[in-house]
Amino acid sequence: MKNRYCNRSRLSEHKFRQLLQCFCDDFDTVLTAKNVGISREHVTRYFGAFRFRIVELSQLEGKFSGEIEVDESYFGAKRIRGKRGRGARGKTPVVGVLKRGGKVYTKVVKNCSREQILPILKGKILEESTVFTDGWKSYHGLIYQGFKHYRIYHSKDEFARGKNHINGIESFWSFCKRRMAKQNGVRKDKFLLHLKESEFRWNHRNEMYKVLLDNLKSNPLTL
Repeated sequence: MKNRYCNRSRLSEHKFRQLLQCFCDDFDTVLTAKNVGISREHVTRYFGAFRFRIVELSQLEGKFSGEIEVDESYFGAKRIRGKRGRGARGKTPVVGVLKRGGKVYTKVVKNCSREQILPILKGKILEESTVFTDGWKSYHGLIYQGFKHYRIYHSKDEFARGKNHINGIESFWSFCKRRMAKQNGVRKDKFLLHLKESEFRWNHRNEMYKVLLDNLKSNPLTL
């Protein structure tokens, strides 16, 4: 019988839905293979296809408005002696944009310079939005870009002053890094897939299975 969710798949729709549910439940490939009754190699192939679809879906998200938190984080190698904070050697910098009460968006950058960060903010945040950041110099002058801008200075032991904080995006970073740590690290060539998967899980944490299944029904995978 034809599988409506995946072209040229030998899996029945029942097993495919089982496989997708295991992915959405964040099972590893070993446990998924046991539950679904297929090889670990097949599970890895399908999981990779799900992640590529998630990256495609993330590109369809619109701009954010309202109250927005912006921050950067570094992923990868352990901290090297003498190399700390922004620009730490061997790490991958990522900019995160979070709408309070809504979704998060992430973008890998070469560095956390103003030249790298500003186009992301102008492309993702509507003018007149209220933007909360820390005191990093690359955020200087956001009020001249059409945003209302408030800062919290961690260097002065400030972490929250009423609504002035970036606790939401920092919670996302923590969630994202815990997920990647569970996998004993992520290969650099697979990093974007896992970053966007974490973003998607955060954005659709109560409906991930339904969102993916509906999308795959209207636009089946091709393996």
